[in-house]
Amino acid sequence: MIHTDRLSLRELDASDAPFILELLNDPDFHHFIGDRGVRDLAGAEQYIQQGPRVSYGQHGFGLYLVARKSDGAKLGICGLVKRDTLPCEDIGYAFLPAYRGQGYGIEAAKAALQDGRERLGIVRVIAIVTPGNQSSLALLAKLGLVQRGLIRLSEDADECLLLEPAG
Repeated sequence: MIHTDRLSLRELDASDAPFILELLNDPDFHHFIGDRGVRDLAGAEQYIQQGPRVSYGQHGFGLYLVARKSDGAKLGICGLVKRDTLPCEDIGYAFLPAYRGQGYGIEAAKAALQDGRERLGIVRVIAIVTPGNQSSLALLAKLGLVQRGLIRLSEDADECLLLEPAG
C-alpha cells in the first residue's frame, strides 16, 4: 500500500467492482480513455482480474485504487502500466468527476512514480493522452512530462499524444 498525506493507494480487488463499474462508465472516461465495454458488476470484476491483477502478478505494479484517508471514499485509479506497444512504463489515472480539480490526481501520480522508482527501480516513465484532454496535459506537465509527438497503440487505434520527461 502507498500512502500520501491525504490518500491511500492499494491493489484493486473484486470488492472494488461497483466502484470500477461507475468509473469506467463515466462519460469522460469513455471520451478520453475509451469504452472498456464494462456494463455490469461481473464485467467490472473481470476487468479487475484480467487487467490490474494480472499486471500486479507480472510486473509488480499496475493501476491502484485511490482512496481518501479521512473517510475511505474511493476517488479513482492511478498507477504505472506496462504496454507491449510502448518502450517503457507509462503513468495512468482516472478519477470520478466529484474528485477532480482538488489535487488528488497529482498527489496520487507523484506517489505512484515514487513507488516505482524506490521499490522497482523504474526511472523513466512516459504518458499517453487523448488530444484535447487539457486537464491531463496540465497534470503531466506538473510531473515534468512534455509532448514529443503522436503515437498509435495499434494499427486501428486513434492517435494519442506521447509525453516524455523533459530534457
